[in-house]
Amino acid sequence: MKIVILANKDIASNYALNMLLPELNNHELCVFLSSKVGGSSKKNHLNTLTFFEQSLFNQLISPLIDKVNNKSAYKSFEQLNSHLSQPMEELNLINSSEGVEKVRKFQPDLIISIRYGNILKDDVLRIPHFGVLNLHSGLLPDYRGVMATFWAMLNYENEIGTTLHYIDDNSIDTGRIVSSSKFQVNKEKSYIWHVLQLYIAGVKLITNAISRIENNEQLETHSQPNSGQYFSFPDVNDLLEFSKKGFCLFNENEIIDFIRANYY
Repeated sequence: MKIVILANKDIASNYALNMLLPELNNHELCVFLSSKVGGSSKKNHLNTLTFFEQSLFNQLISPLIDKVNNKSAYKSFEQLNSHLSQPMEELNLINSSEGVEKVRKFQPDLIISIRYGNILKDDVLRIPHFGVLNLHSGLLPDYRGVMATFWAMLNYENEIGTTLHYIDDNSIDTGRIVSSSKFQVNKEKSYIWHVLQLYIAGVKLITNAISRIENNEQLETHSQPNSGQYFSFPDVNDLLEFSKKGFCLFNENEIIDFIRANYY
């Protein structure tokens, strides 16, 4: 199959792509990246989180990875081009006529979205014969929207997870559910640590779905109930409450250990 993968230019997307792309070597692959999530940058009170999720990896870590010839380590976005039919490209205005044409030109049978920063509209959704699948980093329908893991932790949920679902229209995280993964919250670990762990099982949901589609099997789905809630970026008070409950957004040592274990 010809598959377009939409992802965000951050460390979690890179981690997910490193696990996903080698499993899809028998397919023709194209990757488009968004540079941020949503129509605007995160609020100022989330700047430090943005640094650890994006700036640190893209501006400091990736250039170092590009200089290291370590076949056992995970790769930078640039190095991942070896798995693709064409070089990875940043595409923020995917719903523009130019953006739609770039996707259509590849003639994808399927589109996979992982952390992509823009809502897809009808002109894009109509392109692939097998539709558009999104790996949402939260359990639907209870945690729609952004930073679902943060909100689940703030609400003292015992489990977090991912949901693989179809994007049927331009509504957010409401499409038919294909499968989900869950794991236990570790109260000693940071928000970013939990987000990164999501993609170990989440990527397997994607590869299983692609395998079934490739074998001409119908993916079993179920519609979401009208219940649930949409979450946006937390404000300052939400972050204070998060901290009061004993959680933290990031831990520098965790991030260093993660990079050492996976990229060097």
